[in-house]
Amino acid sequence: MEHIVPTIKKKNKIWKVTRNTVVVIAVILVSWIAFHHAISAYERSKHPAPGEIVEVDGKNMHVYSKGQGEHTIVLLPGLGTTAPALDFEPFMNEMAKNNKVVVVEPFGYGWSDQTSKERTVENMVEEIRTALKNANIEGPYILMPHSVSGIYSMYYANQYPNEVAAIIGNDITLPQALDYFNEPAPSMPTFMSMFAPTGVTRLLSYVSPNQFLPEAGKGTYSDENLAMTALISAWKGANKNVVNEANGMANNILKTKKMSFAPNLPVMIFARERKDKTSVDGRTNLTFYESQLSNSVTSKLIPLEGHHYLHWTNYKEMADHVNRFIDTFERNS
Repeated sequence: MEHIVPTIKKKNKIWKVTRNTVVVIAVILVSWIAFHHAISAYERSKHPAPGEIVEVDGKNMHVYSKGQGEHTIVLLPGLGTTAPALDFEPFMNEMAKNNKVVVVEPFGYGWSDQTSKERTVENMVEEIRTALKNANIEGPYILMPHSVSGIYSMYYANQYPNEVAAIIGNDITLPQALDYFNEPAPSMPTFMSMFAPTGVTRLLSYVSPNQFLPEAGKGTYSDENLAMTALISAWKGANKNVVNEANGMANNILKTKKMSFAPNLPVMIFARERKDKTSVDGRTNLTFYESQLSNSVTSKLIPLEGHHYLHWTNYKEMADHVNRFIDTFERNS
């Protein structure tokens, strides 16, 4: 009996320490999440959207435009580009010297709300169309998608050809790429959708802010731009819409893989030269894009060195190519 009492006391002590530790951790987590939501609300009130907020399906969507011109170029972001209006800013400023340039921030991005609707290609395209219409931005548009938005632009151009004057791809993903390179569709772990609401992305933005910022030369982006990008990353980096979009990619590709650019649609693609993406039979990023442009009468492929976000460092050269391409297809028409 004398040996049992000390054992019970020892177990009770361990239980109390464990319980108290769990309680302290829970209090810290709840306090952090409450702080995150409170400071996010304050930051949003201090930093309103620079463009126009329009209603789409009962939610707010941000449409940002600059410049004047005969043509309207609509910039569409890649997967997980947290703040598209800020990410495109240097490129947008350059192109707005000769054109009207518009950034549509999809739900879950930038200053736009999040939505409960699935991130299907049909929903994404209809939301973009509605946002442009409600912002009184008239087409036909020159769609300029980056990365995965190439899939949405392919669908847009096939479903609504009268609304699309041309496609200018910025190292775009196209539906046929997975078969061409024998690769799986991208995906994200579902638990990542909790990063934004629990403040994990805010913590990451404090610890390692550079991972959320453009890899560009000093002075390309203003200090204000970079600070705002970090803030928006803290608000909504890796939110449920981004995760849903990534995990719906395989299905969106399946819906569009039989689509192609119409022969009479002017198409230009900026392609990152990738020496790492070569299969045993010599297939490269450039040979893939060439295969996609083979049926287009007015087409052009522009190889560029740089990051997947080519506009971070090549925005001036890209803007020059865009203006010349527009001149070319105008003369041909």
